Amino acid sequence: MLLAFDVGNSNIVLGVFKDGKLITNWRIKTDTNKSADEYGMIVNQLFAYEGLKTTEVKDVIISTVVPSVLYTLQHLSMKYFHKRAITVESGIKTGLIIKYDNPKQVGADRIVNAVAAVHKYGGPLIIIDFGTATTFCAITEKAEYLGGTIAPGLKISSEALFEKTSKLPKVELEEPGHTICKNTIQSMQSGLVYGHMGMVDYIVRMMKKELEAMTQSDRAVTVVATGGLSTLIDGGVSCIDYVDKMLTLEGLELIYQKNKKAGKPCKGKKENA
Repeated sequence: MLLAFDVGNSNIVLGVFKDGKLITNWRIKTDTNKSADEYGMIVNQLFAYEGLKTTEVKDVIISTVVPSVLYTLQHLSMKYFHKRAITVESGIKTGLIIKYDNPKQVGADRIVNAVAAVHKYGGPLIIIDFGTATTFCAITEKAEYLGGTIAPGLKISSEALFEKTSKLPKVELEEPGHTICKNTIQSMQSGLVYGHMGMVDYIVRMMKKELEAMTQSDRAVTVVATGGLSTLIDGGVSCIDYVDKMLTLEGLELIYQKNKKAGKPCKGKKENA
């Protein structure tokens, strides 16, 4: 079995793969103060609950946008699974051609999503990840990662309203059903949710124009959304073609297979498949 960690700013998503198939997954809170032993106990409990044996884990792969958690999970991998974890970092084999000005600045989660989306849907692509930040990534049909846009996520925006104002409360992130709202909570929900939908529509429209101009491709651009809030936003926009919440975990499994077959440690520069 393969144990995959997708570490975001707010949550860690864990997935277990057997024979290339995702058999279960969990979501836990990202906590930079937790030790390897504390995370190890959580993982052991999750495995026990699902009736899985930790001794059957043959490899571990980690993607993280929180550097301080990386060492903790690497230590966890060595202590509890006796494996040196594969880490998604500069030098790992992905099959992508990175066109970013500085490839090292591209978040590991964005690379992993792109690997999975290219494999499942082909290019050209726009990938939207609704996480702590909402990210938009553009990929050509030649698997060229061009770049994208980063915006505050829905939760960040909601927390900013609560923390930076004197009287506005915390609210649940859900559609109020209308924009002319008669109470503060629904007014905030309207601004947060519908405002985010409007942003998504506009950025996707702009990115499609730019992609078509840059690539001169006749193929239609496929828009794939992932992340915890992707279903909420998809319900109010017409630009999203697919919602794929397991995209990042599936990307980690694909990267694992690429690097396992390569038979070498993940060092050096990014290269084509």
